[in-house]
Amino acid sequence: QVQLVESGGGLVQAGGSLRLSCAASGRTFSGSTMGWFRQAPGKEREFVAAIRWSGRSTYYGDSVKGRFTISRDTAKNTVYLQMNSLKPEDTAVYYCAVDTYPSEPYYSPRRYDYWGQGTQVTVSS
Repeated sequence: QVQLVESGGGLVQAGGSLRLSCAASGRTFSGSTMGWFRQAPGKEREFVAAIRWSGRSTYYGDSVKGRFTISRDTAKNTVYLQMNSLKPEDTAVYYCAVDTYPSEPYYSPRRYDYWGQGTQVTVSS
């Protein structure tokens, strides 16, 4: 059973930083794409970042490009999201996911079939 466990969320002031972690288990991920999405109350799930497990490719949503960095540690089966220069509009529950349907674009939630429980990020003014 694939299991994804996010951690690292919390409350920070605008301009601050957080690093989220996603511990993955249950299968090999060598051919996978790992994604980070976020969802604020009343809004649709939004693409944040994605990385090929190989590390060859990374992708970022326009709203976080230049501020967030996705990376992975293959030895630990863990994906990270380093979030810098945080803004109040970054406030959301952040989810990590593993893709199952590569026919879908990397930024589409429909590409991913396994999701973590989410971790809350709150950015205050």
